[in-house]
Amino acid sequence: MSSTPDPQSVRAGVLQALNSVNDPELHRPITDLGMVDDVRVDADGVVDVRVLLTTAGCPMRDTLTRDVTAAVRTVDGAAGVRVQLGEMTPDQRRELTTKLRGTTGAAPTIPFNDPGSLTRVYAIASGKGGVGKSSVTANLAAAMAADGLRVGVLDADVHGFSIPRLLNVTGRPTKVDDMMIPPVAHGVRVISIGMFVPAGQPVAWRGPMLHRALQQFVAEVFWGDLDVLLLDLPPGTGDVAISVGQLLPRAEIVVVTTPQVAAAEVAERAGSVAAQTEQRVVGVVENMSWLELPDGQRMEVFGSGGGQAVASSLSHKLGTDVPLLAQVPMDVALREGGDVGRPVVLEHPDSPAAAVLRDLARSLARRPRGLAGKRLGVSVA
Repeated sequence: MSSTPDPQSVRAGVLQALNSVNDPELHRPITDLGMVDDVRVDADGVVDVRVLLTTAGCPMRDTLTRDVTAAVRTVDGAAGVRVQLGEMTPDQRRELTTKLRGTTGAAPTIPFNDPGSLTRVYAIASGKGGVGKSSVTANLAAAMAADGLRVGVLDADVHGFSIPRLLNVTGRPTKVDDMMIPPVAHGVRVISIGMFVPAGQPVAWRGPMLHRALQQFVAEVFWGDLDVLLLDLPPGTGDVAISVGQLLPRAEIVVVTTPQVAAAEVAERAGSVAAQTEQRVVGVVENMSWLELPDGQRMEVFGSGGGQAVASSLSHKLGTDVPLLAQVPMDVALREGGDVGRPVVLEHPDSPAAAVLRDLARSLARRPRGLAGKRLGVSVA
């Protein structure tokens, strides 16, 4: 004859099991976030769990219900489970945002500027449009995430945003008080002005509005503890490039060009902005370097040497070594993947372009982070 499980013992087991349930958007245990409002166990061992959502229209409510149910079912003595969803009060949401930001200050701060931040911030720049800068950004992000890194992409190309399509981001950010939680695609957290405007509507903003939008995206979006943040900059040397230098002074620049002489000349200007903003240029990526023909020969559709020319010129102008990081070949699979939001590094990892982009992603991810300004946790004895 089996004994009736002790409700208090079952409740303790349920609370322990819920520690393993992460909020699908915030990626932290729901117990730490104050989302578990009540746990009750009746005499028959049936468990009632009340979970508070950050917002009533939380897009992940079904996922959360499923994960909580699965966790409770692993507890010995739990004969069944009923999950009830509620909504946080304004005070609870304020408490949550304070906990996530780690500050009680009224104004949101930019976490990537914190001296203790270990997030690598790369701004992907180009002198002109049409060189594949956004495609490179999207594939670098997907490749890094596939390698297990925590990655975010900020689509800073406000007028010509394309990251949502390239990564197939269909959701919108979830708003919690004055904080935005970015949607996730292919393991990458993404924010773009394209998530806030109707399809086909242009964004006709000037400098101050562009600066404010970028400021909101870096300060009011909850990015979490990222390993890498990639910024897809608009082409050229305009307002956004200057704002990035002001808002994210530790960001490092990756210049994308094609082998074409005309594109290379313009790309030099994009890299030279780093001298004014006092940012470091990591290197140059040459895209569309050649087209491999069926017989194995390479057709240099846009000429050759543009990437190395930009790297050499920037090395001379900036007085530091600016290497040619990669040459990405033309690849139909790269274009096709971008059109449907499936990065080539995931869909066709053995294709020529994917192999180069994956190696580039790993190279950038392995770059040492400087210790300047970081707390080392030592004290004088």
